[in-house]
Amino acid sequence: MCLFSELFWAYLIAISLLTVTPGVDTLLVMRNAGRGGFRDGCVTSLGICSGLFIHATLSALGISLLLLETAWAFSALKWAGACYLIWLGLGSLRQALKREGAASAKPPSVARRRVPLAVSFREGLLSNVLNPKTALFYMALLPQFVDPSGSAFQQSLVLAGVHFLLAMFWQCALAWMVVRFRGAGIGARVKRLLNGLTGGFFIAMGARLAVN
Repeated sequence: MCLFSELFWAYLIAISLLTVTPGVDTLLVMRNAGRGGFRDGCVTSLGICSGLFIHATLSALGISLLLLETAWAFSALKWAGACYLIWLGLGSLRQALKREGAASAKPPSVARRRVPLAVSFREGLLSNVLNPKTALFYMALLPQFVDPSGSAFQQSLVLAGVHFLLAMFWQCALAWMVVRFRGAGIGARVKRLLNGLTGGFFIAMGARLAVN
């Protein structure tokens, strides 16, 4: 498990950048916080983050099967992951360079109303579980930080747990800001900066994996 501990810090950087990058989950939390207040936003975040364990489990099952079958399959998965990360990084850089209108920088405005907690949780869970980009990212990202000599399932759940804590903290903070500042959104400049930083890191990490 020594290799796993060495890879943990690289994973922490990667998953932190992924967490703060605006996406569907971010907009859903902000929308629901504007709809039902801080509680609505936090419960939505809980549903989103709970879905991470489903993706981690599916990823771990795939990794374990590959490890049981043949070593070259695991190497092929890592190569595919490296290519995917580079592609994802290029997409983030394109978003960073794209000029956006003022309307796209603001979350949808909806009247605040009381919503059952089960509805908020279900919306968050389905948003995450049914998002193919999240599933693909977990299949590409987690194998890069799993020690083949250890349990892929246990390591994947630990990594998902770290993502869970980071995402809950960030999304609940966003929900608080929405309530505190009356629907304040993520500015276009900040969004471009985050996309640029994330894109550069993923391209560098993908290139490093490809040459190693």
